Amino acid sequence: MPELPEVETVARALREGAPNGASPLVGRTIQSVKVLWPREVASPTPRAFVRRIAGARVQSIGRYGKYLLIGLRGSRDDADALSLLVHLRMSGRLEVVSRSAAFTPHARLVWLLDDGLALRLEDARKFGRVWLVDDPAEVISKLGPDALAITLEEFVSRLRTRHGALKPLLLDQTFIAGVGNIYADEALHLSRLHPLRAADSLSEDEAVRLYAAIRQVLLEGIAANGASFDWVYPGGKFQENFKVYGRTGQRCLTCGSPIRRLTVTQRSTYFCPVCQPPAG
Repeated sequence: MPELPEVETVARALREGAPNGASPLVGRTIQSVKVLWPREVASPTPRAFVRRIAGARVQSIGRYGKYLLIGLRGSRDDADALSLLVHLRMSGRLEVVSRSAAFTPHARLVWLLDDGLALRLEDARKFGRVWLVDDPAEVISKLGPDALAITLEEFVSRLRTRHGALKPLLLDQTFIAGVGNIYADEALHLSRLHPLRAADSLSEDEAVRLYAAIRQVLLEGIAANGASFDWVYPGGKFQENFKVYGRTGQRCLTCGSPIRRLTVTQRSTYFCPVCQPPAG
């Protein structure tokens, strides 16, 4: 599943244009939309979605956690502001293409734009979701602070109120939004913290280390255009910099000990038993 760096990379391509020459989405007018898989539209109904978005102009592209936020100006009135939210889930790909390339076997929604372009959402596994709302808070209000926007003080304060293990906590989007399995493991290794350490057992120094490590791995991920594993999310290079993720049995790049794998809340978790001792 794309995490914050991958989603930010998609947002950047939509704002500025993609390296493959794809045009920016900002400033485009949505002439109509084809809903090819109705379940992909979470809200409103697919019929209302099609009707309300027609004629809207794309004003901005943002991100909150793992959600893409596309700001629109509706066609009915200059004050008619709308927000299109997209969660790519496991296999979603969102990109601007020519209309002739828009209708692929895995295309689930196609927004037809001006100048012969289209915004195509491909989603082989059909888990992605799209919302069209007046206020993004209707969708993201239950999330915690964005992982790159939260302050150190707020992070430490929120950490002090949690009693569970660190790895599940970092995956909990109500704690902080945007961190997933890859970047949680990389941040815990960088901060020298065991995945099963209790959150409320961390010293002040350890909490600060974890906060800094989360920011560092996310920013490094964005600089590398995220991590790529297969056709679902191509073009990223952060996988070339993994210190622990997916490296079971290989030598730790810090101390040389073999990387271990354990399962935490049904998720594969990778760590160095020497650099990340259970008791800190």
